Amino acid sequence: MNYQMTQISSNTWAVQDQNVRFFILTGDERALLIDSGISGLDVRQIAREVTDLPLMLLNTHADPDHIAVNSAFDEFYMHPSEAIVYHNLHHGNGTLKPVYEGTQIDLGGRVLEIIHVPGHTPGSITVLDLAGRCLYGGDPVQENGEIYMFGVHRDLEAYILGLQHLQEYGEKFDMIYPSHADMPVSKKMIVKLIEGARAILSGASVPYEEVDRHGMQVRAYDLGFDRILYQS
Repeated sequence: MNYQMTQISSNTWAVQDQNVRFFILTGDERALLIDSGISGLDVRQIAREVTDLPLMLLNTHADPDHIAVNSAFDEFYMHPSEAIVYHNLHHGNGTLKPVYEGTQIDLGGRVLEIIHVPGHTPGSITVLDLAGRCLYGGDPVQENGEIYMFGVHRDLEAYILGLQHLQEYGEKFDMIYPSHADMPVSKKMIVKLIEGARAILSGASVPYEEVDRHGMQVRAYDLGFDRILYQS
C-alpha cells in the first residue's frame, strides 16, 4: 500500500494515507501515533522508520478513516464520548484509555495537552503541542477540505461551540496540522469556520449543491475556503 511521509519538525512526521493523514510524534522516552489511518497500513513498521521508542496510539475520534489499524494495539487513548460509535457502529476492539479536556501526555521532554472540540463528533479532540506551539490531528479545522456535519452523531451548533472553545487556546499555538486537506493551516481559519457555520445555521444565502456521501443526500455548502457537508 502506498503512503507518503513528510517530516514536519525534528520530532514530528505526517503520513498521508489516501485522503487522510496520521501523525508520529516523538519525545525523549516515548512516541505517539495520532490516529491509525484508513487503508490498513502497517503503522507500527512505518513508525519504526523514524523511531525505536515505545509507541502509543491516540485517536482524535472514531470515524473509520482514523481507526483502521487500531487492532494492532492492545490499548489506545480516546475521548470516551467516542466509545458508542467506536464499539457499536465500527466494532472496534482494544482497551480504551480515556482522555479528557486538559489531559496531558508526556512523551519525555515533550508535553501534549488534549483539547475537546465536539461537533464533528461528540468526542472529537485535537492535540496541543505546548512547546511546539501547534495543534495536531482531527477534522474540525481544515482548509480546502470537506467537513462532514451530517448524520446523527454530528451537530453544527455544537461544532460552533467547540470551535469557540478552541479559540480560548489561541495564545498557545500558531499553526494547525489537520487530518485532511491543506497542511499546515493558520489559526485564523477557526474564525472563518465559525462565521461560515453560523451563516448556514441562520439560513443565510450560502451557495450549495446536493451531493451523495456514503449513500446519503446532503448539502455541500461552499464557504470559498472549505465545504461543510450538512443535513438539517
